Amino acid sequence: GGQFSVSPRGQFSMSPDTIRTVFERFAELGSARRVWLWFRAEQLTFPARVHYGPIHWVPPSYDAIHQVLTNPAYAGAYTYGQSQQERYVDDSGVVRKRVRRLPRSEWSVLITEHHPGYIDWSTYEENLERIAGNSRPQRDAAGGAVREGSALLQGIATCGNCGRRLCTRYPGRHASPRYYCPGKDILQGQGLYCLTIGGVQIDQAVSEALLAALQPAGVEAALRAAERIEADQDSALEQWRLAVERARYEAERAERRYRAVEPENRLVARGLETEWEQRLSELQEAQSELEHRERRRPRGLTADERQAVLALGTDLRRVWDAPTTTARDKKELLRTLLEEVIVTAPRDGQTVHLTLRWRGGTLTELDIERPQRRRAPIRTDEDTLELVRRLARHYPDGVIAGILSRQGKTTAYGHPFTAMHVGALRRNWKLGRFDPSTRSTDGDLVSVREAAKRLNLSPSTLHRCINDGFIAGEQITPGAPWQVRITPELLARFVAQTPAGYVPMQDATRILGVSRQTVVQRVKRGELDAVHVHYGRRKGLRIKVIDDEAPLFEHSS
Repeated sequence: GGQFSVSPRGQFSMSPDTIRTVFERFAELGSARRVWLWFRAEQLTFPARVHYGPIHWVPPSYDAIHQVLTNPAYAGAYTYGQSQQERYVDDSGVVRKRVRRLPRSEWSVLITEHHPGYIDWSTYEENLERIAGNSRPQRDAAGGAVREGSALLQGIATCGNCGRRLCTRYPGRHASPRYYCPGKDILQGQGLYCLTIGGVQIDQAVSEALLAALQPAGVEAALRAAERIEADQDSALEQWRLAVERARYEAERAERRYRAVEPENRLVARGLETEWEQRLSELQEAQSELEHRERRRPRGLTADERQAVLALGTDLRRVWDAPTTTARDKKELLRTLLEEVIVTAPRDGQTVHLTLRWRGGTLTELDIERPQRRRAPIRTDEDTLELVRRLARHYPDGVIAGILSRQGKTTAYGHPFTAMHVGALRRNWKLGRFDPSTRSTDGDLVSVREAAKRLNLSPSTLHRCINDGFIAGEQITPGAPWQVRITPELLARFVAQTPAGYVPMQDATRILGVSRQTVVQRVKRGELDAVHVHYGRRKGLRIKVIDDEAPLFEHSS
């Protein structure tokens, strides 16, 4: 059971203790990457062989750790046909070869319990499932390895409505976590998550249930924790002791080879002497490193440290709430005892129902008050909210942002409004959304562009008519786009030919002896009739200053 063994050809084989350490670390840490980081932090080496050559001890790679954890041979199984070589034609028409990994159902041979393994087959399958679950999930997908986020139920919370795994989201840099279901329901024509809820109260309720379940076993857990601390201290030291043993064997082997060479063969002897000196130097470095680590990391806990651990065993809440207990540590403990937490939160309900399924099948039912969103200390003023509520029925977010900017309104933090700000404001306060298909047509109130099309004018001409008062434009609020109400009276004021008694604006000012502005004001007040000619070379306003039934200069008296 040493760090290595030697074949008759003088080659090393894989170290049983190194493999056993990999599986022990994975059982504790639960992640291939964290096992790899542990090896790197302890500066331990790992055996590597290239093309069936001699084994070299090098810093471990992630692929080497992953290969040990996923190789069925270490679980006592014999396999054949895990991969298949196939030919294919690439895009340029060249025949190439590639190796394709086959699923387990297509392996040629799979014999479990073929030979003694480091772990049993059920543990091997659990490890594969855990490694697959540690992969980073896609967007709106649950799962993944335990991470540093504060959402304690990451990966074990499920939706009580559809059964999907709940995903976690952190709305801001310092915001509390939220759980949401990636499945969407169609509600009022919009795609909405079937569950979204804050995670602070839920995490707190689950933590209380966990501490209540662990309280009777607190002292026993503390004793086991003390034993685990001592075992962790010895684990890395044992690897370094075996590294010293391996270095000593290499040095002795180099010495034997040097002493076995013929003295006359000076060139070979000089090379073997150099190798012997190098192995002796490596042995000295390994011994120095082992002595340094033994001094820095004592083997066992002192009496005072053991008493402190036992004292904490009677008060698990102090351990749970301690600043040194990270969110990752809490998640690891939760996953050890809990298989699933089912969250049921009706949209219109005031309570959230939690079903805790413990390992072993026991269920715990909890009801908590639905988390309420606190009123923000800085919020948009009521006048702006009411204005956005009125505008949202008629205009998209970009147009509303322009209207608010023209009125000099800003966000709660003093920034100019943008379409993104308006959209966030609508969603936060549920102010509705502009839908062009449901635009109201009561009284044929249309935009300037649509009115210009109906009246056979250009939008710029229509704007000029609104400014002159020839057409009465309407605005929801100052700065909003103009709208025109299409009525039969308005349509009758746009003609193709000039009616009798109507003259151009220039003639009207000469006949009436007043300025153009005076004529325009009289048209606005209804004292003068006017039409707009939209056909021919002489387009524009025509003013009625000559009445066929009245004297010519009656209007100028």
